[in-house]
Amino acid sequence: MRDRKSPSALEVVQEGDHVLELGAGLGIVGAVAAKNGKPAKVMSFEANPNLIPHINALYKMNRLGKTIEVRNEVLISAPDAPETMPFHIRNSYLGSSLIEAENRRTTRVDVNVAKYADVHRDFKPTVLLMDIEGGELDFLRHANLDGVRAIVIEFHPNAYGKEGMRECKSILARAGFSQVRGHCTRHIWTCTYDPTLQPPHPDGGWTESIETVKKAVVVPPLETGFVQRAGLLDADGNYLANGALWRNGRALTVTPDMPEGKLPVRKGTWLWAGVLWMHFGHFLVESTSRLWALNQIKDKIDGILYIPKRPRNGPEVLDMHKEFAQLMGSDVPVVCVDKPEQVERLIIPGQGVGLGKIVSGTQAYRDAISARFAKDVKADGPDRLYISRSKLPAGRGTLVGEAELEENLIKQGYTIYHPQKHDLHSQIATYKAAKQVLAAEGSALHLLAMVAGPKTQIGIVVRRPSGATNQLIRHVESFSGTSPTVVTALARSWKPSQDAKPRMWMGELDMPALEKELAAAGFVKPAKTTWKALKTAEVKKRLGKNFVEVEVEPA
Repeated sequence: MRDRKSPSALEVVQEGDHVLELGAGLGIVGAVAAKNGKPAKVMSFEANPNLIPHINALYKMNRLGKTIEVRNEVLISAPDAPETMPFHIRNSYLGSSLIEAENRRTTRVDVNVAKYADVHRDFKPTVLLMDIEGGELDFLRHANLDGVRAIVIEFHPNAYGKEGMRECKSILARAGFSQVRGHCTRHIWTCTYDPTLQPPHPDGGWTESIETVKKAVVVPPLETGFVQRAGLLDADGNYLANGALWRNGRALTVTPDMPEGKLPVRKGTWLWAGVLWMHFGHFLVESTSRLWALNQIKDKIDGILYIPKRPRNGPEVLDMHKEFAQLMGSDVPVVCVDKPEQVERLIIPGQGVGLGKIVSGTQAYRDAISARFAKDVKADGPDRLYISRSKLPAGRGTLVGEAELEENLIKQGYTIYHPQKHDLHSQIATYKAAKQVLAAEGSALHLLAMVAGPKTQIGIVVRRPSGATNQLIRHVESFSGTSPTVVTALARSWKPSQDAKPRMWMGELDMPALEKELAAAGFVKPAKTTWKALKTAEVKKRLGKNFVEVEVEPA
């Protein structure tokens, strides 16, 4: 590492740290950190054998022998590391690298390899200082950063391009590291571990915390996208990571820029609810994720505050959004902010549910749903229920043969239910009353999970090959206390010829197999005649020319 990184190292090295330095260079940065930061130990790695005598002389001159050591080895995090690796030495030590430069005269030496897994286990680094001339990308791809609380790293886009630099930064962000303002440049980052930048986990942590921030700045997204620069900042412009929305281990809202100019101020105390989805399923599992705080906060709030997922929706709040808040026992306004503003006092709960590991919900979220949600809604509906998707547009993903399935279920005493035709109150009353529920795999199961009891028998009819099925299963199990029966009886799948997204696929039911599985699980009684299989020609006629069969690769 070069001299200009010494101030960054001193910014993060603290008394008692175990500092691991990759790429010691002349040893200056490691020596400065050892002498001034008062770490317990510094371990440096330098691949260039010509520099080792100079590094040791520097350590000796500054009487650092008991604190710091240098090893003439290459530290590799990949699990399949060889015993030695070629290292290419240039006339200037600054450009020497594991990567052989084109059109540059170098001298090759073979250097012993040390395994990072062993160093991580035995040395237990708390700080990483890294300048390895392009090797940092591969190192970060495999490195276990548990226990590391600070990193100073130089990126080398000349070695792996801008995409590689973005990947390095993405790996650091996913691992829970954020920049230290004032100590970063475009190519040199000083970053520290922030537990709130870790994905939400159902076992607690920041997901069950509640923070109150005065003069919080709310920044809605400017552009539509999967990941958006939006969320919360404090009055000084620092990112409030506990206000972010996560999905499957990835933050969907990331640090926005501080808005320019004077912002309008929203008076009073407001509850931060996050991103507002118009899609029913995503609303239930992502937009309600912070309303558990209604079960705990003592302060009177003036309203519930969202930002839109899609900027084109602006400040729109649907009836179902308001109704859900009311079913949680809240009578305050639900507001969606589509322009930056400052909030006088903002209560920020952690994300208590969502997609990914957090789909099972934190204990605090489940407790809030159990104690408050739809508490006064009385059961009202049939004992046997089939939750259908047959009246949804084809673009929503439906089942081929669902009409035939419904005919057979009606003969078995089932009521066919189309939830999109009813408000939340009616859906909940119906679900509470049912003793046996079959449902085409879909968003309705998220609401069912919140209100069904452990004695309700639930069956899921799978409509597509998708990981979303597992999310629904876990949601139902953790909230209702019952394990659903999962019925996968698809003869084949069909996809739009112009759009191959799995959510648009249509599963073709294998009717005889479906009947057999439902009978085995106790949902139907075996009929005298087997449910008729669908005819391929008829299926193709129904779907038309816009659908093609999904080809399944042989195992």
